[in-house]
Amino acid sequence: MLAMSPADKRLLPGGRVRGPTPWLIAIMMFVMVIVAAAGLAIANSASLLSDATAQRYTVQLPGDVEAGPALAEAARALRGVQDARAVPADEIRETLDRWLGPAAEEAGLPVPALVELDLAPDADETAIQIALAAQFDGAQLVANRASVAPLLRSLRALGWVAGFIVLLVALAGGAAVTLAARAALAANRQTIKVMHGVGATDGQVVRLFQRRIAIDALIGGSVGAAAAGVVLLLVAGGGMAIAGQLAGSALLRPVDILLLASLPFFGAALATLVARQAVLRALRQTP
Repeated sequence: MLAMSPADKRLLPGGRVRGPTPWLIAIMMFVMVIVAAAGLAIANSASLLSDATAQRYTVQLPGDVEAGPALAEAARALRGVQDARAVPADEIRETLDRWLGPAAEEAGLPVPALVELDLAPDADETAIQIALAAQFDGAQLVANRASVAPLLRSLRALGWVAGFIVLLVALAGGAAVTLAARAALAANRQTIKVMHGVGATDGQVVRLFQRRIAIDALIGGSVGAAAAGVVLLLVAGGGMAIAGQLAGSALLRPVDILLLASLPFFGAALATLVARQAVLRALRQTP
């Protein structure tokens, strides 16, 4: 349907990939795919982090690091606790040394006992807190989701920013297609007058121009998306793969890849619609 007949090519000379329009669309599609992939990866990371911390809690017992195993044993006996793991004292001291350096030992800071808990979805947090505080004075139950809430907000904000950038690039592409359609119309004004003279309607002229724009958009979009795909494959073999291993799941799911692959077709459809409206408006304004 998009292939131009020899007669159409004679009416609108220049070939399918000549001129700046396909290359401009290719650049915009490259940016759209890269930014969209980044936004989807960020959104998936936020979702994975939220799920991982939804039922994860930490019990803190100030000043008694050696009580960690006993605290974990007491937590396992409580209703709603699926698992309890005492953080080794050496690991806690190593973390303090990493953050505070030698000053941590010189200051004689009290090292707290830490126990990581996995709770059942129907667990009563308040009851668990009361039970642990009754056995270990000063024990506090802290939800991990509260600790990572600022990070989740930042990740979700970045996801929205990526979506906004994709929208801006799409709008800029629409503006570029409008200018290209008007330029093509002006360059072929005499041809259009001849077509009108032999009885061609505005609809027939519009179909001719929108077919050419659709071909340019599909070619440019495919080239840009393919280049972006190569870049994403290179990134996926490095940092993204490591991030996926840390998250325990791929940052781009199959449905995300399918969505990214469909962007050139959505772009071509948008370009065709915008070109049709631009040419129709220009023809109606022509005396």
